[in-house]
Amino acid sequence: MMHLLNDNAALIDHIIETLYDRSRCKDFYSQDTFDVLTASGVLLLLGQRQNQDSGKGEPCLILNKRSIKVKQPGDLCCPGGSVVPWLDGLLAKLFVLPTFALGRWPYWSPWKTERRFEAHLLALLWATSLRESLEEMRLNPFRVTFLGPLPSYSLTMFERRIYPLVAWTPRQKRFYPNWEVEKIVYVPLKELLKPSNYACYRLQLNLHQHLRPSEMPRDFPCFRLKTDKKSELLWGATYHITTVFLEYVFKFSPPAIDDLPVVEATLDETYLTGQP
Repeated sequence: MMHLLNDNAALIDHIIETLYDRSRCKDFYSQDTFDVLTASGVLLLLGQRQNQDSGKGEPCLILNKRSIKVKQPGDLCCPGGSVVPWLDGLLAKLFVLPTFALGRWPYWSPWKTERRFEAHLLALLWATSLRESLEEMRLNPFRVTFLGPLPSYSLTMFERRIYPLVAWTPRQKRFYPNWEVEKIVYVPLKELLKPSNYACYRLQLNLHQHLRPSEMPRDFPCFRLKTDKKSELLWGATYHITTVFLEYVFKFSPPAIDDLPVVEATLDETYLTGQP
């Protein structure tokens, strides 16, 4: 599978085929669990960036680092956000046209013919994720390739179900974060496939009424990206979404948490509220 990292066209084709095969199960998007009031559409956004050492381009996962002005400040996350039914419903009608990414997805026709509810939901979530990504980082919604859906994920700290969609941005070299985003972080896929980059995130959660003392501290699996300035840490929902993608596409699973080195940290009330 590692050879795919040297051939973007082959990697994209492989992702499209793999995600479609995974999504063919009955009720991939369940009508029983979908609630427009708590649903979020996000992009697991991929693209190419030049490696500073080799000078060659390499495929990366592109994430936002949340600013101190929003909930969960400092976390790495996929661009995206809550569904706005009336607006995203209108945008969805545009984005399913044959000239746009979802309309060009090779499996859009069987989805909309055989899975009408799921196709409607897929179009709605795609519109949500593109609209939010435009707002957060100025991602050009007309220059992305839709690669396929991933299973939804329900948050534990917040009443929210996340619907990830995998996309590739082939040309955009620069992004412009808004106030919600501290910076854009590029994570080379080759680094995500190295077991030595994973750790156990041991958290002391000083969240008072939100958590009973008996539940502290807690251990979470995480990924550490080592940079020249400092390490960036990926954990929580985005970690889960990313590792599901890695398992599907590369048959890769991180080491068991009991075998990982420990990274300790403390979260307080501002993690749930952000700073004004």
